[in-house]
Amino acid sequence: MTDAPLLSITGLSKAYPGVQALRDIPMSLHAGEVLALLGENGAGKSTLIKILAGAVRPDAGTIAVAGQALTLRTPLDSRRAGIAVIHQEFNLVPTLSAADNLFLGNDRARLGFLRRGEESRRAQTLFHQLGADLSPDALVRDLSVAQQQIVEIARALLGDARILILDEPTAALAPTEVQNLFAILRDMKARGIGIVYVSHRLDEIFALADRAHVLRDGRHVRTARLADVTRAQLIEWMVGRPLDQEFPPGSAPIGAVRLRAQNLRAGPRVRDVSFTLRAGEIVALTGLVGSGRTETARLLFGADPLEAGALFLDDWLLRLAGPRDAIRRGIVLLTEDRKAQGLILAHSVSANFALPNLNAWSSCGWLRPKHERTALAQFAQRLSIKMPSPDMPVGHLSGGNQQKVFLAKWLQANAQIVLFDEPTRGIDVGAKVEIYRLMRDLAREGKAILMVTSELPEALGMADRILVMHEGRLSGEITDVRRATQEDILRLAVEAGRGVGPSPGSSHGLMSKGD
Repeated sequence: MTDAPLLSITGLSKAYPGVQALRDIPMSLHAGEVLALLGENGAGKSTLIKILAGAVRPDAGTIAVAGQALTLRTPLDSRRAGIAVIHQEFNLVPTLSAADNLFLGNDRARLGFLRRGEESRRAQTLFHQLGADLSPDALVRDLSVAQQQIVEIARALLGDARILILDEPTAALAPTEVQNLFAILRDMKARGIGIVYVSHRLDEIFALADRAHVLRDGRHVRTARLADVTRAQLIEWMVGRPLDQEFPPGSAPIGAVRLRAQNLRAGPRVRDVSFTLRAGEIVALTGLVGSGRTETARLLFGADPLEAGALFLDDWLLRLAGPRDAIRRGIVLLTEDRKAQGLILAHSVSANFALPNLNAWSSCGWLRPKHERTALAQFAQRLSIKMPSPDMPVGHLSGGNQQKVFLAKWLQANAQIVLFDEPTRGIDVGAKVEIYRLMRDLAREGKAILMVTSELPEALGMADRILVMHEGRLSGEITDVRRATQEDILRLAVEAGRGVGPSPGSSHGLMSKGD
């Protein structure tokens, strides 16, 4: 890492009607450095990225690359300056091959004919450099998320990018895929490429980045070497206040079994899965991507049909023809993709809250909006939902507040068994802590909670028990969570059915083979 910055930003400001998105922001990035760009949702990270990508023009400030001042009017200006941005939602054409996407907009023709053979060989070389076993002829729609990310990174290298910006690059990756990505980024760092890394996952930040650049409410708060700061300090800088504990301690008494899954089977993703959920208990269900976690939760909610096996609610056989039956029996699911499957973003907060609860506020076919508004106001106070008005589109709220609206509508529906699928994905640190506290509150009320999560610190910090899936089966159960480690979970996630013996001096084994 050299002393002279590769990227230098001074006094960057940007305002939208009624909102000062960025105010007098400085930033520097050196060659061969990974700079973590941190902040809560609404801190200004996305606006800063869009400015560097050439998609948004700042109101004031200067941007220089390798000492040369730039005016980034378009994304093409940004690419020509050696800046490549890989957004959370990839900019690829699904129906084209990996090689075609690589050279899209950069085709070199000879006498009017594209040199396909040369492009395919060049693509293969780039994929090999990135350690990816990826065919240039494979259609992008047939690639995994991790492979599509490789294509995006290869396209950046093809364009001679000197600065690579990644926005939440691991949101949909398995732990092994995250490690592969880190190996690629470390290799790019060694070649002198400067990397700006945006993520809410602080474990990743400490594992990969050299410095952290923290924004809050559109202002620069602090820049520091990660070797010199603690996790608690970073969180305090981001949220503007000290947080006593990231994971609130559990104090709920665990009661009787509420839900029992017995030998569930549905397609290749759920095969002979059995477990229980108890009142007041938080159970984490984890495993690698594709292990069957989400599919299992959908079976409990009646969203997918069972091929075999049975569900029991309070020891009564439960027959679910669909989600409506589950909701009537107090079983609700907060889906992984709340924007596509959990909320209607263009509709108001009030409409989303009311949708599954219309019977509660209707009489003789007439709705009683006053009762609905009163109930929403009560939940807004209880869950600390921040919204200017219940009439505003729910899509205008932050991710954390959207998740709270999602939860509020189910609590109004008298949920007793709450299934959370990736409850904090895409949510900033402060909002995560609020969601964790709400989950603890629900457990203290006697509700049974299943938390599907790919974030291992989350599972270890919140769960009373951890269930691990591997290729559609439960490969193990961790009962002594306080003594468990991420390595213990990963071992079960990768090696089906292999546990360790009983913990010395403990009445419960750390792990036991799943049913």
